[in-house]
Amino acid sequence: MLIAFSITPLGVGESVGDLVADAVRVVRESGLPNRTDAMFTTVEGEWDEVMTVVKRAVDTVAARAPRVSLVLKADLRPGVTDALTAKVAHVEARLAEG
Repeated sequence: MLIAFSITPLGVGESVGDLVADAVRVVRESGLPNRTDAMFTTVEGEWDEVMTVVKRAVDTVAARAPRVSLVLKADLRPGVTDALTAKVAHVEARLAEG
């Protein structure tokens, strides 16, 4: 499964980059395939392992912020692996065809 999520620390002022970096660090240290862009971090794996990583990332931010907002989007597709890169490669191939 793929989980795209965004964690927003609230009540800590305008600059939240350090707290967001802490959350991304948790994801990267998990060893699961992942990608971070300007809006979301996407993680690929089995339900329990992915949700554990999301919870750890939220807990890390919550330790330093009085309130945390979490947005999740999931793509559950049993039997599919490497969806993190394969889905993008498929679209890029279509674009290259003209």
